[in-house]
Amino acid sequence: MMDTFENVLPKLLQIELFSDFKADNENDCRILRKVYENMVLKNYKAGEVIIKEGDTGDLFYILYKGSVQVVRNTPAGDTIALANLTSDMNVFFGETALISKDTRSATVTALCDCTTIALSSKKFISICDEEPLLGYRVILHLAQKMSQTIRSSNRDKAALYQALFDEIENGE
Repeated sequence: MMDTFENVLPKLLQIELFSDFKADNENDCRILRKVYENMVLKNYKAGEVIIKEGDTGDLFYILYKGSVQVVRNTPAGDTIALANLTSDMNVFFGETALISKDTRSATVTALCDCTTIALSSKKFISICDEEPLLGYRVILHLAQKMSQTIRSSNRDKAALYQALFDEIENGE
């Protein structure tokens, strides 16, 4: 059974995507109540996969209780751990599913029994049709996060390219 809106609201407000909403603003609370009413509570046992890399998914998840591990496969087929996340870190994952049908870029596995609250892209878009302010604020945060990811990826590529160039130059 889903926790009450009053219990979930503080968690929503601590999530980056909803951080522009304020608890003391009646309109903000009304919009977040619509989000809450369209979310589903999902429980996972320790070791259970929540998101699998390569799968197509349409759910955005907030880690409500517990902890998860995020891993990714390398091109060579090795698995590398990217992060261990706990609910007190106010984390979310699968956010690109809100705006696209991309494949999952990592695997998220429950480290212990945990609970997520999830929102489907279909329901998110439906709420945004009624509440454009939600769409604007969330999409702005998603764009900023993706921009940071691209910048970081470009820095990593440049560093790898330079290391490869130095290795080739020094090897001759």
